[in-house]
Amino acid sequence: MISSSLQTTKPKGLHAAIIMDGNGRWAELRGRPRVEGHRAGAAAVRRTVEAAPGLGIGTLTLYAFSTENWKRPPHEVNALMRLFRNHLLSETPECVEKGIRIRVVGRRDRLDPSLVAAIAEAEKATASGSKLYMRLAVDYSAQDAMLRAAAKLRPGPRLNRDDFARAIAEVIHDAPGTPEIDLLIRTGGELRLSDLFGWDSGYAELVFSDTMWPDFDGNDLRAAVEEFRGRKRRFGALPQEDARQIEAARRNGV
Repeated sequence: MISSSLQTTKPKGLHAAIIMDGNGRWAELRGRPRVEGHRAGAAAVRRTVEAAPGLGIGTLTLYAFSTENWKRPPHEVNALMRLFRNHLLSETPECVEKGIRIRVVGRRDRLDPSLVAAIAEAEKATASGSKLYMRLAVDYSAQDAMLRAAAKLRPGPRLNRDDFARAIAEVIHDAPGTPEIDLLIRTGGELRLSDLFGWDSGYAELVFSDTMWPDFDGNDLRAAVEEFRGRKRRFGALPQEDARQIEAARRNGV
């Protein structure tokens, strides 16, 4: 049985997700330790969060740490986790003031208890935020989430998409009313998805940016949103105008 205790109200506005790539390479290009790139990336998070609501973004998902990232050197992983915890503690009061609701999605059983406590406190303190729903993906893998969700459900003719979506939301500690991803941005020049939200980004528009994440700012986000709004989203069908033209041509024997 899937829990119904999580919030189910769908946030309004565009759902943009960002794979924040390039921190380590940004630092190496400058002859600095990789952790310096992650610290600079934290400033890019602030800039992006500040710009998002003004661009019509209601939900912002930031891919911070994947399940595969555990393979990195222990000193880098530990630095990332400390940075994430400190960022939660320092930014939560301002998020409360600005109406930003925080949710951390992914596994929590492998995180340090002090980080899990900081996550719970940030989510509780910002629960009433309505200006922006900010999701931070930590120890997240789409494939792992779908496998664990499938294990919770009994197969049968009554199983449907909504049941599976609720199961995924539960295993990643998300609210089941979160809208599917509209716009997926990856920084750093790489052209892959890295196991990001395979279930709810099926019809996302993809934008790949050469900008390293520490250099990403509101102008870059605006450019990605403008590119998104200039595209025709068909969802497997034809836009109404195209469909009308095809029908008119058929009637005229063209």
